[in-house]
Amino acid sequence: MPYDYSELRGRIKAKFDTQARFSAAMGFSTRTCSLKLKGKVPWKQSEIIKACKLLDIAETDISKYFFALKVQSD
Repeated sequence: MPYDYSELRGRIKAKFDTQARFSAAMGFSTRTCSLKLKGKVPWKQSEIIKACKLLDIAETDISKYFFALKVQSD
């Protein structure tokens, strides 16, 4: 099942204003960041840890931002 990154996108918008600024802080190209947020390219553990630090995401909330499953409608 694909992951839902809508919470993560909201947090990025709140903390960095744009995906491009977040991408730069992560050391990603904007394309790489976009592919990760679309679920086309997986997140590495080291990237998740770095993103959590940049976005002030607590360890206990990692699943909410990186492992929420998309709900498929019938």
